[in-house]
Amino acid sequence: MSIQFISPETVGTPKGHYSPGVVHNGVVYVAGQLPINKDGQVQLGTIEEQTALCMHNIEQILIAANSNLQHILKVNVFVTDIALWPRINAAYTNIMGNHKPARIVVPCNQLNYGCQIEIDCIAATL
Repeated sequence: MSIQFISPETVGTPKGHYSPGVVHNGVVYVAGQLPINKDGQVQLGTIEEQTALCMHNIEQILIAANSNLQHILKVNVFVTDIALWPRINAAYTNIMGNHKPARIVVPCNQLNYGCQIEIDCIAATL
C-alpha cells in the first residue's frame, strides 16, 4: 500500500510541515487551501476571489493527483464570518456546477495570514 505525496508547482509551497495532497488507495486527501497564489503570496481580495483561488489550488492539486473537481467526495469550508456564507456558496456553486459533494461549513475566529476562508477536501482518483 503506497502513499503518494502531491506538491505541484502550480500552487504555493507549503509554509508548514505538510503536503498539499496525499493519495492512498485511490483517494486524494487535499490539505486546507488558503487564498495563496503559486508564488506564495496571500491574496486578500473579495470573498468571491478568495473562494475561487482556494478552489483553483484544490483543482491543481487534484489534477496532479490524477483527479478533478468532479471527483470530490467531501468538502470542509472554514470561514471567519458566517455572514459571508451566501457569497461563498454562490462562488462555490459557480465553480462546482451540478456536482454536489458532501460539505460542511465551520465558522471560526480567525485563519492564518488574515484570510477569510480555507477549504480542504477528499476526492476519488480517476
